[in-house]
Formats: sequence, C-alpha cells, structure tokens
Amino acid sequence: MKKILAGSVIVFALLQGVAFAKTYAKVNGSDVTDKDIAALMRAMPGVAFEQLPQEVKTQIVNQAIERKLLIEQAKKEKVQNSKEYKEAIANIEEELMLEVWMRKQINKVKVVESEITKFYDENKDKFVQPETIKVSHILVSSENEAKAIIAELKKAGKNVASKFDALAKEKSKDDSANNGGELGYIAKNQVVPEFANAAFGLKKGAYTTTPVKTQFGYHVILVEDKKPAGTIALKDIRGQIEQNLKLKKFQEEVKKEGEELRKKAKVELSK
Repeated sequence: MKKILAGSVIVFALLQGVAFAKTYAKVNGSDVTDKDIAALMRAMPGVAFEQLPQEVKTQIVNQAIERKLLIEQAKKEKVQNSKEYKEAIANIEEELMLEVWMRKQINKVKVVESEITKFYDENKDKFVQPETIKVSHILVSSENEAKAIIAELKKAGKNVASKFDALAKEKSKDDSANNGGELGYIAKNQVVPEFANAAFGLKKGAYTTTPVKTQFGYHVILVEDKKPAGTIALKDIRGQIEQNLKLKKFQEEVKKEGEELRKKAKVELSK
C-alpha cells in the first residue's frame, strides 16, 4: 500500500552511531536497537526510518527480530569457528579499521548554534511539509465485513477510538493490526489514491461510514489528528540540520586529510 543523503555504507553506519540508541524489541533477552534497524535500512539509501509510515516500520522491526534470531542460530552452530568466517573477517579488517578511524573523526566535528540557525534561515523552502494526518485503518477482504465493522463503530458512541483499536486487532488483515491499525502520520502521496481521497476528506476524529475499496481489499479508516501544510519549525528539524552540517564538515575534513596524505605518499598509477 505504500510507495516505499546518498553515501557509502561506512558513512551511513557513522551517522547511525551518532544517534541515541533506541530499543524496539527484546529477543531472548537481547535488545533490538537502532543498530539492528540500520543494518536493514542500508537496502533503502536516502530513506529515514523515522519518516516511514507505521505499517512499514512494523515490518522492518519484525525483520530485525528475525535477523537477530538467525544470528543467534549461527552462533549456536559455531559459525565463528569456521574457516570461511575467519577468512571473511580477514577480508574486512581494513574496512573496519577505516570505519573506526572515521567514527573518531566525526565525533571531533563540532557544529555551533549560529551555523544551524543560518542554514535554517537560508533554506526554509526545503523545510516545507505537506498536509499530514494521523490515521488508522482496518483492512478486510469483503465489503460486507467492512460494513459490519462500521455498524459496530456506530454503536460505540464516544468510545469510537477504543472500539476501533479493538476491532483492528481482532479483524484487520493488515500488519498494522497489532498497533490497533495505526499507520502514523501520512501525506497524500504515501498511499494509493482511493485511500488518500477518503482519509483526507475526513475531519479529525471521524471515520469512513462506507467501505473504501483499494487493490488491497476494503478499508475502514479513522483520522485521529491533522497537521496543516507549512514550514517545519527550527526546534523540530534542528537535530537533522546539525547532523547534515556535521556530515558536510566531516566529508570536507576527510577529503582534505586524504589530499594531504597523498602529497606525502609515493603514488604510482598502473598504465
């Protein structure tokens, strides 16, 4: 249902290492953190996990859980003692040394408040966001199922939100069911047109009183909140600006360091 800063894998890993660690789940007592999510997000360069719809976030967290379990199984089978594993470690040793060195360098980079404010003031056009809504949905296979759910919601009175949550967990065939059907905040271009037109036509707190048909089935949609289009406030984008400026400074300093080292080195290009 969803249409799902370019750089090297190393730079991506560095940026992830700068962020505060967050725990998304526990697997046999072991935390699934940002590090586990980052390993999967490398397949989607340029996409920030925090900006993904809730449904996609849930899918990625579930993949991270499965990945953690597979790693545990590999350890149990003593893969780390195999010849293949030791050869692989030897092959990536230099890359790991470079990554650790680069991590130390980026930790030295400082960005002052005046630089953040200046960048924001000069680039406000880049921080304009479209209208977004916080939406939940219940996805079923037939129109009659959707109509039955709507009938139950009509009986809920002021308890529509809690009733919707319970019905989503019980009846929705979408991955968001475990979260009461919640998809988080979405923009119109993040979902198929039929869903977008129905959802964005609702008032805050309202739900669709007729089933919404898409290629995925029949939806009952609830809008929990609305945010109008506008410019993102500096306080809400400050961290991202700081990281971008830090990365730019880091890249410039590493480039300068590389050029200085090359001047001192004996370099012979093969013909």
